[in-house]
Amino acid sequence: MTAVLQAQGLGKRYGRRWALTDCELEVPAGRVVGLVGPNGAGKSTLLNLAVGMITPTTGTVEVLGTPAGAQQAKVGYVAQDTPTYSRLSVADHLKLGARLNPAWDDSVARQRIENLGFDPRQRAGRLSGGQRAQLALTLGLAKRPEVLLLDEPVAALDPLARREFLQDLMEAVAEHELSVVLSSHLVSDVERACDYLIVLVDSRVQVNGEIDTLLATHFRLTGPRKDAKDLPRDQHVVTESHTDRQSTFLIRTDRPILDPAWTVSQLTLEDLVLAYMGRTAPAQPERPLLEVRR
Repeated sequence: MTAVLQAQGLGKRYGRRWALTDCELEVPAGRVVGLVGPNGAGKSTLLNLAVGMITPTTGTVEVLGTPAGAQQAKVGYVAQDTPTYSRLSVADHLKLGARLNPAWDDSVARQRIENLGFDPRQRAGRLSGGQRAQLALTLGLAKRPEVLLLDEPVAALDPLARREFLQDLMEAVAEHELSVVLSSHLVSDVERACDYLIVLVDSRVQVNGEIDTLLATHFRLTGPRKDAKDLPRDQHVVTESHTDRQSTFLIRTDRPILDPAWTVSQLTLEDLVLAYMGRTAPAQPERPLLEVRR
């Protein structure tokens, strides 16, 4: 199956600052992907590259098997802060969507607006933050995309509006069989809506994979003081901490943990995400100041 999103050696530089570096990932189709990381990690940059709004400095990114931007009609995008046109009414937004998108499904758009209880004559500038987010999601869904990219669409919403937005998103995924990439720094949102995880820190992908698989292969070990180099080779250390007598490791392994000296505990998704976000990033190689843009 063609990957819905594939990046190879992907990087983006603004002046001397790298917003994304050596990004390597492949997201299978049919997934709801949570893209998680701290502010400034490069999440928005990755999505902007994927949708074709900006061009890479290095590497390549493909969406639906073609270069980013080549299949605009098949890619829905809700940008950060869910931008809408404040002076246009809800109905005006639907008319604009119909003019700009050849596969526009007016019945989907109007049904969602009716279900949400919106007055089509209401200007977007008078809607609440949650309502604007729902309007932006409506525009993205009525486009009838194969993949929907969402850049922290619920970050500024209250918990109730956030829950309603994610519930509507999950219903739409089930109904329309969408592939989704949801950028968020809220682990609870990812846990509620997603089945695949990408953790982005310091412009680099730290870990990615099916959430169930990641949780089944990460463990916390607590026991007598021991150096990481003395652990079995199949136990990859993500983080470690020590006291004079005790060591605690967070490890990744797909093999049984046989040493009876360890107390082994499972991780929550929040434990896993925070462990990778809290790791000290390895030193990045120097880049030449002059490069050929592709």
